[in-house]
Amino acid sequence: MIPFFDHTPAAPKICGITTPDDALGCIEAGAGALGFNFYPLSPRSISVNGDLLWIAKLKADYPDIALVAVVVNPEKALLKHLLAAGCFDAVQFHGDEKPEFCAAEGAAFGIWIKALRVRSEADLATAPNYETTFLLLDAAVPGSYGGSGKTTEWGLASKFISENPRQRVLLAGGLTPENVAEAVARVRPHAVDVASGVESSPGRKDPVKVREFIAKAIGAEC
Repeated sequence: MIPFFDHTPAAPKICGITTPDDALGCIEAGAGALGFNFYPLSPRSISVNGDLLWIAKLKADYPDIALVAVVVNPEKALLKHLLAAGCFDAVQFHGDEKPEFCAAEGAAFGIWIKALRVRSEADLATAPNYETTFLLLDAAVPGSYGGSGKTTEWGLASKFISENPRQRVLLAGGLTPENVAEAVARVRPHAVDVASGVESSPGRKDPVKVREFIAKAIGAEC
């Protein structure tokens, strides 16, 4: 299995990758996984009808880096297209998808991640319904499906992880180079996930922030 999914703690996942240069920069900085957003309303989205050959080349050149397709309430046709591309190691459901839909459609990818937006313990009540090892805990922001820059409630995330040791939890939501070490120390997730916190503008990664974020996240895990 790819190290990102198999090892805890795992090197950070950098999400919202839109260009080959950004992808390579994140890999060279030590990322364990990259997320590619296929939600058209996101400023970090890339077109499924565009040229995905550069992502396929990444998979060929860096087989140990997990490449994750991020979708929000997707049509089955989109999932079929992403699967046929042959370059994604997992799919991440980041919308309001039902457990049955995720299980049925995620099985084709082999590994699937379900994102939950967390504001209170009640938001975590549905977690056992999703039959996956991998959950992503994100901030609950009305009208947003992630990338808001708002911080997830770390106390709730930490409590959930301690009570569910078999789950591999990705912590997202408002992480930055300035707070990621504290987040890792307090929550002890399987991995951390960041998008806006390491950007110079929506969809473009800042190399300095990426390197600092990854170094601090990995340093805090030691």
